[in-house]
Amino acid sequence: MQLPETWPEWAQLQLAQLACEIDARIESKTYRATPEELAGIDLGLNDIREGRIATAEQVEQLFEKHRPA
Repeated sequence: MQLPETWPEWAQLQLAQLACEIDARIESKTYRATPEELAGIDLGLNDIREGRIATAEQVEQLFEKHRPA
């Protein structure tokens, strides 16, 4: 991964904005999920209820397959 100092200015600005948002959330001590995050959580919970989750063994096999040598 490249260091942010080598990124284009627009990417550095996005990173700085994200860091400010994270800092504000930490300072408030209350995390408020975005609607998109809540929708993702709901999808994940539904997958669990429907039994669509990977086993630890399946996850490890996937990492082994795609892990750099």
